[in-house]
Amino acid sequence: MNALVDWLNAVFVEQFDFWIVLGFVAQFMFMMRFVIQWIASERVGRSIVPVAFWFFSISGGSLLLVYAIQREDPVFIAGQGLGLLIYFRNLWLIFKEKRNDPTI
Repeated sequence: MNALVDWLNAVFVEQFDFWIVLGFVAQFMFMMRFVIQWIASERVGRSIVPVAFWFFSISGGSLLLVYAIQREDPVFIAGQGLGLLIYFRNLWLIFKEKRNDPTI
């Protein structure tokens, strides 16, 4: 447990500077396009983009998260980790809709 706490401190605290703040702002701006799309999907109760978009998002996001963890980059760890939740939620909405209406 101490090793994990030490690693988290090294990644998220010791590296903190202007560039990390700028990186978080940039990541937030990039992520907002997905948040806006996610909100639109939640309002209609279904995903409004092709299914392949979400599979590529999960694949790319997972690989970027592995890369970010290996590089110990807190901006990409936070951004890709949170993004994956949105991608999986949209797939869940798609499969829920198909389960309720098998003609889709």
